[in-house]
Amino acid sequence: MDTSREDVGIAIRSAFLSKGVKQRFSLLALIILSIIFIFLERIETKPLNNLRSIVKDVIYRGSNVIAYPSKSFSSIISYSKEHINLYKNYNEIKVENQKLKNVKSKVDFLELENTQLRKLIDEQIGSSSNLVSSRVMIDKQSPYLNSFVINSGSNKKIKNGMAVLDGEYFIGRIVDVSFFSSRVLLVTDLNSRIPVIVEPSGNHGIMSGHGKKTPTLEYLPENHQISEGNKIYTSGKEGIFSPGIPIGKAKIENEKVKILLFSDLDQITFVNINLGDIEK
Repeated sequence: MDTSREDVGIAIRSAFLSKGVKQRFSLLALIILSIIFIFLERIETKPLNNLRSIVKDVIYRGSNVIAYPSKSFSSIISYSKEHINLYKNYNEIKVENQKLKNVKSKVDFLELENTQLRKLIDEQIGSSSNLVSSRVMIDKQSPYLNSFVINSGSNKKIKNGMAVLDGEYFIGRIVDVSFFSSRVLLVTDLNSRIPVIVEPSGNHGIMSGHGKKTPTLEYLPENHQISEGNKIYTSGKEGIFSPGIPIGKAKIENEKVKILLFSDLDQITFVNINLGDIEK
């Protein structure tokens, strides 16, 4: 143990002796200054208090000045992050807004479709005929040939020759039936020939299609009394359709009787098929 203490003492003395004169003086000066500062801190006099206050203010102000670049840099980084997050949030909100618009569009379409279906149901309830509703799947339009393909066929007891209605208005007849679909020949088709009657004159004629053009009344009596605005109905002749289904109204043009249809054939989504027109 004595040997150990002597070794420690020798090591400390060697450390002090190995240092230069300036280093030993600096260490001693720091120790003396520390003792003086501790002593002065305990002395309460006005000059010393003022001096201490000045020194503290200088230190605090200096700290703020030194820390200002760091704070400014931190503020810039924080602002940049906020800007990046704001841009990111803007893009997310933009995407979400587009999704909401798409959902709203779907809801609006479903509301429109629901309104149309309600109208069809009301028409079926209010009609004395046996009606079945169907959606238009394909609209085949050309300068001369006009037809629909609907999503109902023999599975809904549809047969060739049945009348097809837009609401209560006659627009064509079934000409081809499959199990799940049928083709409707529209009154404007070049091959369409429908027996009709004019109200109030009671004149009979044939409504002939001319493609996209307005149908005309043909095979009228020479002394017919048809005026512009007279209503045209199915006549029920030859037992093809039920009589009295409204079609349109007469328009006199170049000494020809044309028929302005009550239905816009370009705007039809759902149709009714009169199952009572053909006997089982």
